[in-house]
Amino acid sequence: MTTAPTRTLIVGSGAREHALAWKLAGEPGVDEVVVAPGSAAIGFEPRVRCLPGVDPLDPAAVVSAARSVAAELVVIGPEAPLAAGVVDALIGAGFHVFGPTQGAARIESSKAFCHDVAAAAGVRMARARAFEAGDEAAARAYVAELGAEGRGVVLKQDGLAAGKGVTVYGDIGLALDHLPSYLAAGRGPGPVLVVEERLVGQESSVIAICDGREAVALPASRDHKRLCDGDLGPNTGGMGAYSPLPDLADDQVEAIIATVHRPILAELARRGSPFIGFLYAGLMLTDEGPVLLECNARLGDPEAQVILPRLAGALGPVLAAAAAHRLEDAPLTVHPGATVGIVLASEGYPGTPTRGLPIDGLEAAAAAGALVFHGGSIGRPGGGFGTSGGRVLTVVGRGMDLAAARDGAERAANRISWAGMQRRHDIAAVLPPEPAIAAGVTS
Repeated sequence: MTTAPTRTLIVGSGAREHALAWKLAGEPGVDEVVVAPGSAAIGFEPRVRCLPGVDPLDPAAVVSAARSVAAELVVIGPEAPLAAGVVDALIGAGFHVFGPTQGAARIESSKAFCHDVAAAAGVRMARARAFEAGDEAAARAYVAELGAEGRGVVLKQDGLAAGKGVTVYGDIGLALDHLPSYLAAGRGPGPVLVVEERLVGQESSVIAICDGREAVALPASRDHKRLCDGDLGPNTGGMGAYSPLPDLADDQVEAIIATVHRPILAELARRGSPFIGFLYAGLMLTDEGPVLLECNARLGDPEAQVILPRLAGALGPVLAAAAAHRLEDAPLTVHPGATVGIVLASEGYPGTPTRGLPIDGLEAAAAAGALVFHGGSIGRPGGGFGTSGGRVLTVVGRGMDLAAARDGAERAANRISWAGMQRRHDIAAVLPPEPAIAAGVTS
């Protein structure tokens, strides 16, 4: 059995990294968890220290931080440091790292690359074509071709877009109108836009801990991307999540790992870019079975905030085992209960959020039994916290089932406020049935 690292460095500063720090710092054998740059709220966790001056996109700065704290393991939280080559620099400096190299992280940083890898691995994805900036005529023809089937299309910015570079169109005319702006947003040679068929079903997230060849599943979760109740309004980075899923139970997730994650791991290794880290598969559960929509190279946010509290055993030894290519030595256990997370966002999000407003009710929410993870807050000089970003907090309720967990999250979220706060009130309120979709997953 791989032992827990006594000192772990987490790179990042959002609610996902807060949840990681909370989980790892509470495990046996841990002396300290250091977060770079972290935040004032993250630094309030017991046995957690932050390094606020570190630029997470500067590989040399992150290496220096790892040296300064004598990190036994470095865990990368968000996607941007992966694309910037931070993992490559850390490995070159001799550190054990849980996170994919720049080459392996292309599975997220280029949607066209993801489609190419999935096709080579025999993993079913939505039908799609990639287009360069000068391909407007061909892109318009493909949009029209998919639109003629009557289900709409999906336009995806090829590069990183913080979870907001995807738009689903039922109106083909509107998609054609917006097409030039997608193509104009591209920089440099290569694909700038992926046009996909629109699939019908329930979206779900299945994330695995990977060591380059093997994968261990985390509980499935579901993220709600739209800003407003009823899945209305603009796309966001995520307004809430829940786990487990009624249409993809914990004991059915292994079938996804076998048919999606492991084939992709094998193909990336064949290409000389073995993937170590959290491999996120965004799936559409259709009547014909699961279809891969996208891959990410890290934990989702807000998915991490509902997944990590469901882990019964220690996570640190599992991440260390994966970094050492020895996942078979590190079992993972899961609580049988449920979690529901509600994101509280600033006025103006997902556009330009208002900042600097005092947050009220944090102590009352904690007293209600919820976990509160900070993604866009800042410490105030007189004490307490203020808003500093779009998605400010994730309030997580826990219970024996989704109804109890949702009730806890709602009660706690109702106690927090600031001027102009936005949130949804229907996370996990209307659940899909337990249909033939689930049978398709296991067949």
